[in-house]
Amino acid sequence: METFETLVRAEFAPKNTYLNTASTGLLPARTVAAMRTAIESAAVGSPTDMFADVEAARAGFAGLAGVPVRRVAAGASVAVYTGLIAASLPPGAEVLTAEDDFSSVVNPFHVRADLAVRTVPLERLAESVRPGTALVAVSAAQSADGRVADLRAISAAARAHGARTYVDASQAFGWLDVDADAYDYCATVGFKWLFCPRGVAFLTVPEDLGGLPPLFAGWVAGEHPWDSCYGPVRELARSARRFDESPALFSYAGARHSLELLAEIGLDAVRAHDLALADRFRDGLAALGHKPVPAPGSAIVSVPGLGHLQPELSAAGIEVSDRAGHLRAAFHLYSTAADVDRLLAALAG
Repeated sequence: METFETLVRAEFAPKNTYLNTASTGLLPARTVAAMRTAIESAAVGSPTDMFADVEAARAGFAGLAGVPVRRVAAGASVAVYTGLIAASLPPGAEVLTAEDDFSSVVNPFHVRADLAVRTVPLERLAESVRPGTALVAVSAAQSADGRVADLRAISAAARAHGARTYVDASQAFGWLDVDADAYDYCATVGFKWLFCPRGVAFLTVPEDLGGLPPLFAGWVAGEHPWDSCYGPVRELARSARRFDESPALFSYAGARHSLELLAEIGLDAVRAHDLALADRFRDGLAALGHKPVPAPGSAIVSVPGLGHLQPELSAAGIEVSDRAGHLRAAFHLYSTAADVDRLLAALAG
């Protein structure tokens, strides 16, 4: 029986100290192999069944998210799904968002000039829901600094005032315990903590499909896709598949294997591993006299004022990010205690 350690080392072999999952996750060996097979098969005129890969990936994500597969749409972009949700709102609807949240979560609401977008500090989001608020939109974890939203309080406040909730879990799904079933809409990209290729994203919707208009419905959104190729789609999918984008097939050929690996390892094991490393880094920063942005329980640690060190660290083989002037380190299952210590040593030097 493979242990956590042997399974991870069999799939990942970074040649540097990679602490940058909040930008892009590493691809497992099985995912790379599957994509190579799909590309090579297509190159010789005998493509694999990549539409079956889309359905396997959808099912894999549904299993991880704890929702029925019929409630999962497969696409490529959180911004597209935010735009879909924005389009569903009536003129004048109030949308409550957090200050400096990621643009894909908030910009489509601002683009609609007839919506009333109200922005408050992340920590005040729950208390700021009020009668007349139509939707609360927030990232589960903030991209710039790793702060975790109080999703339970936000969800409760939204329910109390009859508002819907939209959570972007792109920087959280894979290490944070995100209950997708607790929100009306929950979107995530796959290329970060789910270590899928770029071009993979998922949206979960309610059983009643959340009142979303299938604005970009093409043939893949038909209940019978191959019978929906010409003229208007006669019958839209009776599931969230009606919100599918035409899939980036080679990406999905790999994504199904990434999600299978995550299920094999288990989200609880990944969470414990990631958070232990983040805490190790926080303790080391305190010993060096640095104060990260307060983000307890986050796998993302950001240190104000040190973002300018990113090029120097990268040249030394340590990959982190410079976000909003912060040095941002993100710890995932292929990170090790030695990686943490190497970054701390570099900062001490």
